[in-house]
Amino acid sequence: MSANAAPEPAAAAPPAPVSQGWERVLREFEADLRRRALSAHTLHAYLGDCRQLCGWCEAHGIEPAALDARALRRYVAGLSAQGHAATTVARKLAAVRALLRVQVELGERAENPADLLSAPRRPKNLPHVLRPADVVTLLERVPAGGPLEQRDRALLELAYSSGLRAEELVKLELGSLDFDSESVRVEGKGGKTRVVPVGEHALAAINRYLQGGRRALLASGRDDPRQPLFLSKSGRRLSTSDVRRRLRIWARAAQGTSPALAQAHPHALRHSFATHLLDGGADLRSIQELLGHATISTTQVYTRVESVRLRSAYARAHPRA
Repeated sequence: MSANAAPEPAAAAPPAPVSQGWERVLREFEADLRRRALSAHTLHAYLGDCRQLCGWCEAHGIEPAALDARALRRYVAGLSAQGHAATTVARKLAAVRALLRVQVELGERAENPADLLSAPRRPKNLPHVLRPADVVTLLERVPAGGPLEQRDRALLELAYSSGLRAEELVKLELGSLDFDSESVRVEGKGGKTRVVPVGEHALAAINRYLQGGRRALLASGRDDPRQPLFLSKSGRRLSTSDVRRRLRIWARAAQGTSPALAQAHPHALRHSFATHLLDGGADLRSIQELLGHATISTTQVYTRVESVRLRSAYARAHPRA
């Protein structure tokens, strides 16, 4: 969250029990989500958002068949009045739309009233992108000394080299890497797998870590292709919070020479990966595949970053700008 962003409202109390009718609707929705093999995090978030709607309907005496667009507008207006950000309201509305879509598919309602509502306008924040020089400063600030430093250097080199999410990094196993093809097999969102190239600097850092640091961290004393690639100091799989924390440590150490690193986070490396590829002439469709985006519209945000950069360069360089 940026320093100027409004804080989210405090967490609400646990939702009150809902009627049997709404519980049935939630069970049907959960079954549909599980069939789609969504991640546990996404499933939990969707069910939580929809249970909140069900609790609101229960409090207003609205049974599933009676929920219409007018009631949904009141519900969405209430969320905004409580101080929820537009992005949060849009996410909750997307979950409700999915819930009611399942009801239409099951023949329990004729139409989806959520389709008549527009999502709140989201602020068009550009992703935080580091300059190539800042990325180099960050990576070279991590020494190749002890096991943890070797692991961190390999982790961050791979994050930038292949544009991986923090969740994807911690899921990697020894068998995910293929040194012969210089690539890594990644399990992305929704269980979708993609193969992404790995650069020579990242491969060299990973090789140093595997030959030295990882062996020192390995608790069991044996390697297995199904074991985690990146280990904690106790020999366990890293968590995403570990990735964020370690990046924060090295970014703070390097921000004296590169102040932009004060805002570095794992996704900033991913954003930088995509933007630097675009700067180097890669086409948008290729970047979409490398990032594992389901739609090209998600990837198009990086063209806005490039557009802003070009306008800035024009304003500095053109004599009559």
